[in-house]
Amino acid sequence: MSRDHFNLDGRIALVAGASRGIGEAIAKRLAEYGATVLVTSRKVESCQAVADAIIAAGGKAEALGCHIGDLAQIERTFQHIDAHYGRIDILVNNAAANPFYGHILDTPVSAFEKTIEVNMRGYFYMSVEAGKRMREQGKGSIVNVASANGITPGDKQAIYSMTKAAILNMTQAFANECGQWNIRVNALVPGVTKTRFAQALHDDESFLAPARARTPLGRSADPEEMAGAVLYLCSDASSYTTGSAITVDGGYLA
Repeated sequence: MSRDHFNLDGRIALVAGASRGIGEAIAKRLAEYGATVLVTSRKVESCQAVADAIIAAGGKAEALGCHIGDLAQIERTFQHIDAHYGRIDILVNNAAANPFYGHILDTPVSAFEKTIEVNMRGYFYMSVEAGKRMREQGKGSIVNVASANGITPGDKQAIYSMTKAAILNMTQAFANECGQWNIRVNALVPGVTKTRFAQALHDDESFLAPARARTPLGRSADPEEMAGAVLYLCSDASSYTTGSAITVDGGYLA
């Protein structure tokens, strides 16, 4: 397979939650392979730093503020895409919320609602808006960033794990109903990754030590190690791949 199968020249990619961590790594990798990347998260200033780095490296990018827990902001983001680009070829849902790290019986209602609002409702309506446009184009790729916790619930991470399990099912539902328009929908299933988002896990040695012991590769992942799988799912290299979940977890689930 030649590099041409991974060529994203001329494609418009929206990466949600791209201001740091896994999302930043994905945005930079897609731009490296030719996509124009719309870098989004709640804070446009953080997105701008990522977009500037992409442009400095010779890529194409724009920073946009979009909190996917807010349906009005999702609508405005896609209106901007319509007005300035006229199409969307790739959507990567990576923005996530995990406001509570503790025992399941102590989960605050506010944390429950926020996690559902972003991780489930946000992913769903981002996919709906992108999918409607991809239907008109007759082609598109959506990648949902889930988690190994969606398969095996993480200790002290009950509601987050539940939403990630829902994302895996949501991925299959969209793939099943949207394949007729050549819209491919897949998921990335990361293991423990060294990001600021997962800082609570890395600060908790009672979690981290057993997780490393269970992982055949014996370490946490770097965010950049997630980007290659997403590049594959967004490119023509995966033209017959939909409804799939690619696990990148160092062997944790094995």
